[in-house]
Amino acid sequence: MGRSLKKGPYVDAKLFARVEKSSGGSKREPIKTWARRSDIVPEFVGHTFMVHNGNRFVKVYVTEDMVGHKLGEFAPTRIFRAHSTRVTETAPADAGKK
Repeated sequence: MGRSLKKGPYVDAKLFARVEKSSGGSKREPIKTWARRSDIVPEFVGHTFMVHNGNRFVKVYVTEDMVGHKLGEFAPTRIFRAHSTRVTETAPADAGKK
């Protein structure tokens, strides 16, 4: 279930304050955060965040298409490596012929 529209989007207060402080400066450095559950609001567009995925920080550059999503959606926590590489047995060539 989503968050109530009456409440509005959830944004970590410290994170929002750091974005506002960063907006004033000419040089924008990545903002390091653990707040994966924070919603992306229009004020975040154009900023780069270093979102923690449980192991390391992943760089996320926010664009207009990301508004309304969560920061954690763009820093995956699990890495799919591959399915098993077991070789399947092939059928003999002349088994189907009579």
